[in-house]
Amino acid sequence: MAVDEPSIVAAARFALDRMKVSRLAELSVLLVGLDEMADLHERYMDLPGPTDVMAFPMDELESARRPDAPDPGPTLLGDLVLCPRFARDQARKAGHSLMDELHLLTVHGVLHLLGYDHAEPAEEREMFTLQKRLLGDFRSERAVAQRRAAQRREDDKLLGAAGFVETERKPDTDDAAE
Repeated sequence: MAVDEPSIVAAARFALDRMKVSRLAELSVLLVGLDEMADLHERYMDLPGPTDVMAFPMDELESARRPDAPDPGPTLLGDLVLCPRFARDQARKAGHSLMDELHLLTVHGVLHLLGYDHAEPAEEREMFTLQKRLLGDFRSERAVAQRRAAQRREDDKLLGAAGFVETERKPDTDDAAE
């Protein structure tokens, strides 16, 4: 199933940045089919059938770190597994696009990797409030970026039609010496 993978990565990166996770942290995102997700769901959660998203955090993060230890280097957060086919049905039921659903699931999974959960009502309120805020901010910033890109394309068309050609400025010898 074809999905906009860079958009999923952008949603994950946005959530990690907003949660102040180091840019050196590593996250693996896998897109799988229904059968593979069902197998993972049954094997790791003891629940039948496929699901929309699963998060597999790395448990050893910070657990054995001394308080006086230097800042850690690159960190492996864990694996985020998404099932686009399952998400497609959820998106239809929710009345939004598949990509909106995959963005939601990506942010949801990232929050799980960072230790958030929704097993108890208070945890659910905290996690879902944060999830909603992150998604809203992501969508807003993405819409602004898309409008700017569309405007740049239109400007380039107009400039091209008017005979203006954008050229790359080469540094002057004086500029290069500075």
